Amino acid sequence: MAAEFSRPGSLYGAVDLGARKQALEAQARREAAGPAGAASADVIEVTSATFNADVVERSLSVPVIVEATVSRAEQVRQFSDVMEKLAAEAAGAWVLARVDVEADPQLAQALRMRAVPTVYLAFQGQLMPLFEGPLPESQLRQALAQVFEQLGVELAAPPEGQAEEPPVDPELLAAEQAVEKGDLDAAAAAYERLLARSPSDEGAKIGLAGVGLLRRTQDLDPADVLRRAAENADDVDLQIQAADVEMVNGQVDEAFDRLVAVVRRTRGADRDKARLHLLGLFDALPSDDPSVARARRALASALF
Repeated sequence: MAAEFSRPGSLYGAVDLGARKQALEAQARREAAGPAGAASADVIEVTSATFNADVVERSLSVPVIVEATVSRAEQVRQFSDVMEKLAAEAAGAWVLARVDVEADPQLAQALRMRAVPTVYLAFQGQLMPLFEGPLPESQLRQALAQVFEQLGVELAAPPEGQAEEPPVDPELLAAEQAVEKGDLDAAAAAYERLLARSPSDEGAKIGLAGVGLLRRTQDLDPADVLRRAAENADDVDLQIQAADVEMVNGQVDEAFDRLVAVVRRTRGADRDKARLHLLGLFDALPSDDPSVARARRALASALF
């Protein structure tokens, strides 16, 4: 099964734009603390309380494969055994983090799981889904090899003392620092400078779209917007606001479906307004995101 890359965790939903910066700072604190702050185990058990430290922050120094599963289920225990075997073989090149979603339903909801097990990759402060359901060992090896090849990650553990962190683009760091401080104008300017230098930089495009979402929703009461939108289906501006709120809340499919429905039932200027806004929301996610592909098909059907 081919690995499927999706929403970068540090930009997903626009609300976590500062996660990478925070993780960088936390990593620096751990490194300053010395070996006592580092974990040597190939497999770690993760909960919602430890997810940021054990997965997001740790992924800045080593890739983390997250296995979200139900430990008591026999059919997935064999898959878990294979995952542990591969983690041991990796000899520290990557770490396996296991989440028992039955014991921690809050984290399962945050991960937007649809099947058990679901496997994710955390890399350089970003979380992305890889595949769902237990794979045979041969397919699992192939999927993980493809993931690391695409990321340019050498699976062999580097010699001690020679591992280096990839440089962080200064404009990207400036943008995320600005978002963390609430300076959305400065964040947008930094993303725009990065795009001026690298027009095809998808991360900058996603970041700029995320800043736009934050600007449009920062003064809104989400519950009030969604309530009024439910009561006023014909108010296009209100439906657009509701879609923005859903995007920020991580309800991507719901936001897309809402605007496709508006396009389907309107004509003229209202239809065009909803269509253009939906296209703008697509920019907040990677172009190959499955939700974007599905919504593009639905939009084409609604238009023609």
